[in-house]
Amino acid sequence: MQKTLTRHGNSLAIVIERPILELLNADANTVFDVSTDGTALILTPIRNKDNATAVHSAIEKVGKRYAKSFEELAK
Repeated sequence: MQKTLTRHGNSLAIVIERPILELLNADANTVFDVSTDGTALILTPIRNKDNATAVHSAIEKVGKRYAKSFEELAK
């Protein structure tokens, strides 16, 4: 399957179709670990709720702490 990126505000997004989400047992509330090997993007659902909560918390902290920097980078 080939995908193209979709504009989402100042960012780009990939839409994941329902059959793939069902295969991964994922939904809109699933937290994914996003990594790369340098040539590919790797999305891995986080199954442990404690890890997912920790990831959400870390993302919120970083977002708040560096909000102005992220805004400048988005320009």
